[in-house]
Amino acid sequence: MSQDFSIIHLLLNASWVVQLVVLLLMGVSVASWAAIFRKLVALKRVHALNDEFERDFWSGKSLNELFGAATQNAKMAGPMERIFASGMREYQKLRERRISDSGLLMDGARRAMRASFQREMDTIESNLSMLASVGSVSPYVGLFGTVWGIMHAFTGLAALQQVTLAKVAPGIAEALVATAIGLFAAIPAVLAYNRFARDIDRVSIKLETFIEEFSNILQRNVGAQSISGH
Repeated sequence: MSQDFSIIHLLLNASWVVQLVVLLLMGVSVASWAAIFRKLVALKRVHALNDEFERDFWSGKSLNELFGAATQNAKMAGPMERIFASGMREYQKLRERRISDSGLLMDGARRAMRASFQREMDTIESNLSMLASVGSVSPYVGLFGTVWGIMHAFTGLAALQQVTLAKVAPGIAEALVATAIGLFAAIPAVLAYNRFARDIDRVSIKLETFIEEFSNILQRNVGAQSISGH
């Protein structure tokens, strides 16, 4: 009679350790796919909001007008708009304190934008470490399940007087399923991590470039105000 080598049949007849490993890997795989879809949606939104604000920023609107819109739209704003709002808020606070030194004004605005930049990057990079862990650990967890399953299979065969391939094959096959599922969990996580890391690097470079450009604009404004004051 031919034996049933379907994955479900193999798992149902596997040892409880292999079954536990497979359940763990399946749970991790589902969690990583959920994280991947959430990150895809979040990064798409970040790109769209940053592009929209950048168009507004270079459209010729005044800084005060942009700051007013950013303050009203704080909850729905993108990273670039929040960084801009942090710099403008600190700049205006220092101006209200009658601070006219351009160095102090620019240092305060830059520090506020850098702090906001770090908060935004921490948010954007969330769940990346989880994908990295899934990609690096899952194959080893699956390999552990395979080694245990093969050990269990050979232990059971030790009591038999005559060992044939037909008797060895099911035990080894059910053990190898754990490695296959470990790779199934790891490969998408690694691919997604690499793609998201590249996308996040581009976002980081774009935000840092904006901070420098906005700092230059503030520097020119400070210089023009100091000249008009004299």
